[in-house]
Formats: sequence, C-alpha cells, structure tokens
Amino acid sequence: MVSKKPTRPKSLSSGRPPTVKSSRSMSRKASRTLINTHHQLDKQRRQAATKGDKGTEARITAEIEQLGGIDHYQKASLQGQSLDRGGDTSKVLLEWLPMADLKKHGQPLKMLEVGSLSTRNACSTSGVFDMQHIDLNSQEPGIKQQDFMDRPLPKDESETFDIISLSLVLNFVPEADGRGQMLLRTLSFLRKESDTPMGTAEDLFPSLFVVLPRSCVDNSRYFTDARFDELMTILGYARMKTKMTQKLAYSLWRRVGSTRTRLPSFTKKEINPGRTRNNFVMTLKGSAIRPA
Repeated sequence: MVSKKPTRPKSLSSGRPPTVKSSRSMSRKASRTLINTHHQLDKQRRQAATKGDKGTEARITAEIEQLGGIDHYQKASLQGQSLDRGGDTSKVLLEWLPMADLKKHGQPLKMLEVGSLSTRNACSTSGVFDMQHIDLNSQEPGIKQQDFMDRPLPKDESETFDIISLSLVLNFVPEADGRGQMLLRTLSFLRKESDTPMGTAEDLFPSLFVVLPRSCVDNSRYFTDARFDELMTILGYARMKTKMTQKLAYSLWRRVGSTRTRLPSFTKKEINPGRTRNNFVMTLKGSAIRPA
C-alpha cells in the first residue's frame, strides 16, 4: 500500500505477503517450518525493499507466494496457537482479569482485537467482552478486513474501547517507527481513564494487551523489556501484568492518563551487541500533540 503522505508510517500490509488461498492442513512440524521460513523470507524481503533492490524483492515475494502467502501462514499460525505457541494467547489475558467481578458487571467490556485469527478464542467466548475483530486478511465472516492504521478515528466516546489486543502484531509491522506509531495510535481508540468505573476491575482499564515473540525483548541488539517499559511510559501506559514463556512475552498495560502534551523521541540505540542477536526495535518520532 502506497502512503498518501510522506510522513505517514507504512500500512501494515507492507509487512505482510500477498494472499494465496490454500486449504491444506499441516502437521506440527510442517506448521513450525512454514512459520519460521515465512519469517526469514519476510525479513529478507523487507531488507531488499529498504535497499531499493526491486529484483530481489520480487524474487522473495514470489517465494512467499509459492509457500501459500499470508492465507497459508495464518492457517499455520492458527494451528500454532495450540501447538508451538503454547495455546490461545488470549487465555493469558483472562488469567489476569477479575473474571468473577466482570461477569457480575451488567455491561460487557468493549474489546478491539487487531490481527484477529479467530472469533472463537478464549476472550471471544468468555461472555465478558463485546468484541470487534479486525485483520488485514480476514479468515472468518466475523473478522472485519481492515488495516488498523487506516481505521477511522472514533467520532465520540461510544466508538472507543476498554481494551485493545495486539497479539503477535507489532512484530509484523515493517518499520521500527511504524511500530511506535501503532502503539501511539492505540491511545486514540481507548476510552478515557475516568469513564465507566468498574469497581475492583477499574485498576486494569482502559488497557492494552501486547504479545511479542520473546526474542524481541530478550535477544535484540536494540530492544529489551526495560526499553519497552521506557517507550510505554512515554506514551502514558503503565505495566500492570507480565509473563514470559519459552517463546512469547505477554504484557498488559493500563492507560494512566498522563497530562503530557509533547512526546519526546524514542530512538534506536545498540544495547546488547552480538552476532547472534536480532535487530528488532520500536522507535517513536517526537510529537507536539498527544492523541485525545
């Protein structure tokens, strides 16, 4: 997707390969191999695009298409939720929430799930959320095909959410600044802190649920869990919950309603040198105006 404005971060679709339909089921080994191969090829494709090497970019894109494109990758990811990813990631969020209190509350929480793969995950079937699912390549009728970065801003508070889920989404955004811009944009879609108090549950909302590959925060040259805290503090989030598994890093962040009106830049800097480390990082350009 071509940006209309030079300063606008690339659409999420810039980090995702073309869609090729496939109905083939996969074994655990095949699913894991496809996911790993896709990530490697996608990284090489983005590097070629950054260098302006159109020939290499086209060749790698063709290789990704031969693997089945984003549709086949998403099918592998769905199987991976129960195989390689340790289960449905939204189950961790439910473990953190005071479910008994939320079920007693008359009105369900409004939740936006970005990068949704299924309408049947734990949060969707819990009975405590009024869900909206979006993804670049919808796999089900209940998932709206939409790029979060192109989603129209809320017209009023009725179109905001109590919680937003970014589960294994940020790592697919093609540029470091684009990841920061996505986090910044979530503030525009969350309700204000003082609205709709919920008793014992109010200490966790409005909030943002983030899941990243663990290697993004513990094996990067430029990014760590501590740096993630720094970035989220700049944005006005406070970490409420965290969990590390062998493959994933889970975190729940509450919007704390900072009065900051100017956002400082959050830049890329080498923290952990090493040949075996990856280059994942999130950055943020300074901004004079903070989202409402």
